Amino acid sequence: MTDGAEAADALSRAAPKTLVLGRILGVYGVRGWLKVFSETSPIENIFSYAPWLIDGEAHRVESWRRHGKGLVAQLHGYDDRDQARVLTGKSISIQRDQLPPPSEDEFYWIDLQGLRVETRSGVGLGSVSHLIETGANDVLVVKGERERLLPFVWGQCVLSVDFDQGRMLVDWDPDF
Repeated sequence: MTDGAEAADALSRAAPKTLVLGRILGVYGVRGWLKVFSETSPIENIFSYAPWLIDGEAHRVESWRRHGKGLVAQLHGYDDRDQARVLTGKSISIQRDQLPPPSEDEFYWIDLQGLRVETRSGVGLGSVSHLIETGANDVLVVKGERERLLPFVWGQCVLSVDFDQGRMLVDWDPDF
């Protein structure tokens, strides 16, 4: 793998410019509040990023709180239910550069998507489609001639990630 600066540069060229962190589920009340679904962990972390991009337009969160098991928020300029309703179903995104850089041997899931996956003997298994959080460890969904589920266990299953080459090296039996 290249040094850190070159790897970061290669990653920034390949990475998407925006990332989806959640979506607007609907309106809440009559004063423009919105029900928010967050894909961050913990769910409140969605409010750590500003501004939000909704349909490419920047929005500032005025206020937010937990509501039951979910979240509600009010965005600047949305003061009534009818104004807020137009945002229902829309994705909440941020600019990629709003994320802090990952530490060494840490990766954002979005950056792993699309990497070619090869065994240590050079057998291609496909490419990373997405990841699944299982609790015990994350799981790579690799799609090639068939779909494979590989545990994302650094040093055991996942041996290296090379963003310059667009490749992930794994210790995995291609017949499994």
